Amino acid sequence: MNYTRKIIVTGGAGFIGSNLVVHLVNKYPDYLIVNVDALTYAGNLDNVAEVSEAPNYRFEHADITDAAAIEGIFERYDIDGVFHLAAESHVDRSIADPLVFARTNVMGTLTLLEAARRQWSRTGYEGKRFHHISTDEVYGALAAEGDDMFSETTPYNPHSPYSASKASSDHFVRAYHDTYHLPTVVTNCSNNYGPKQYPEKLIPLFIKNIVEGKPLPVYGKGINVRDWLYVGDHVEALDLIFHRAADGSTYNIGGCNQWRNIDLVERLIAITDRLLGRPDGASRSLITYVQDRAGHDLRYAIDPTHLRDDLGWKPRYTFDSGLEATVAWYLNNIFTTR
Repeated sequence: MNYTRKIIVTGGAGFIGSNLVVHLVNKYPDYLIVNVDALTYAGNLDNVAEVSEAPNYRFEHADITDAAAIEGIFERYDIDGVFHLAAESHVDRSIADPLVFARTNVMGTLTLLEAARRQWSRTGYEGKRFHHISTDEVYGALAAEGDDMFSETTPYNPHSPYSASKASSDHFVRAYHDTYHLPTVVTNCSNNYGPKQYPEKLIPLFIKNIVEGKPLPVYGKGINVRDWLYVGDHVEALDLIFHRAADGSTYNIGGCNQWRNIDLVERLIAITDRLLGRPDGASRSLITYVQDRAGHDLRYAIDPTHLRDDLGWKPRYTFDSGLEATVAWYLNNIFTTR
């Protein structure tokens, strides 16, 4: 089949990447979607099992820092689009081993940029797109109280090895656009939640612990605030931006759902206990306050006004509807009481 587009999704067996792969394969049967993943601890091909036999899906087991492998994939499939999501993303892990984060997040991004530049310099930049997916953590932190939010012009001020590595990768992407005119876009998103997330992350970990009656470890006093974005809303925004954004542009993608960690835990307890048939608040005694982690930013909040006004995107899920769907998915697919 002569596919109208040939697109790489890096990290396509991970959380956001797998949700994006399934979305693209199903929505665009005339696109060839190539899932490139190293299948480290957070990558799981079960996440894309529902499209694994689709005629417009391919999987390539490769590390994004392997220049020969990545260039081979670009040439073999004649790639004209990239969604770059592959990254080390857990802050606690970055504190323990920052070099791994620099290697994957910085050098891996640079390897992909070079592969795209070399391939597209030969075939022409027209119709090409390198979409780099980043995080709100590159902006640093906001005051615990207030209405201020991160915009696309907020100066970078990363506070952890993870956010510093992502900030560096963002700068490389913009540098390739400015220096080589590579057709790039950058998006910075708030905290994602939803199906298929690796269970070391807060929401799936706490659902699991509620099911098993284990402690729910809350950092500090639980007053840190995050803006939560349902992964399905994020995927739709990525699709829209990839196809309609101007080269060199940046968009912030936020869920408009700012919640203190302790309030999030209370909502998780209420929903999970109800879906498990337990009395209201039965698991509240599991909340356990633990020592705050190093460099724990107080508040993140993304202002998605530019994306809304420019491209017409807005989230479809409220926090309650997204959280309900998320808990139900984990109870039905991963965590059981048996």
